[in-house]
Amino acid sequence: MLSFVGLGVNDWLDVSLKGLKALKEADMIFAEFYTSCTELGLKDLEVEIGRKISLLKREDVEINAGIVLEAAEKNNVVFLVGGDAMSATTHIDLRLRAAEKGIKTRLVHASSIFTAAIGSCGLQLYKFGKSATVVFHEKNFAPTSFYDVVCENSKLGLHTFLFLDLRAEENKYMTANEAISVLRKIESEKNKGVFLGDSLAVVCARVGSATELVRFGKVSELAEEDFGKPLHVLIVPGKLHDVERESLEVLGKKEQE
Repeated sequence: MLSFVGLGVNDWLDVSLKGLKALKEADMIFAEFYTSCTELGLKDLEVEIGRKISLLKREDVEINAGIVLEAAEKNNVVFLVGGDAMSATTHIDLRLRAAEKGIKTRLVHASSIFTAAIGSCGLQLYKFGKSATVVFHEKNFAPTSFYDVVCENSKLGLHTFLFLDLRAEENKYMTANEAISVLRKIESEKNKGVFLGDSLAVVCARVGSATELVRFGKVSELAEEDFGKPLHVLIVPGKLHDVERESLEVLGKKEQE
């Protein structure tokens, strides 16, 4: 048996009771956090469940998945994932590969940053279009596809949820300020008018934690703010319903700090 258990958006205390039960009953537990922050209190979780957790690198899952699958052929294995267990296609691929080997699988869901951040700022889930990830721009690597997604959604009046690039193994996490800078640079080159200085945006930081922060305002104003430690996400609103605008104005005030 291979069970995929979601860890939630903040730390191990976000694990559901069902997930905690699965962890305590497991013969072996693997975890990956290359798509989330690694500061999740795993040592405390190990004490709580009385089990050792083996932390995997990205290549262990995407290239050498046999580590997990071989274990699951003879043992009750839990694969622990930040957020919701099936938020990343890599994990769907791992589940399908398990099915090919005749290994039974099950899911224990948890909160996802996508739904959690949207709930925190008061926007309506069904008014979101395609989401995208703002990636680090480097020499000879400066994609703009995420900006194009903002443009497509904007034409339809839809909100855009932008995940921010991270490299957990390098302890490198994109901030909202960095994402805003990248998007403004692309805007200056493409001139589509969807991410100007007076355009509106929402920043959500450390969602689900005691220091959660939501900010709503003009891009030019948000660019100058300090949102604190990652993880951050950025939302570009489309056409706002009156209730959505009121929620953003109330929950996203700087005075809410």
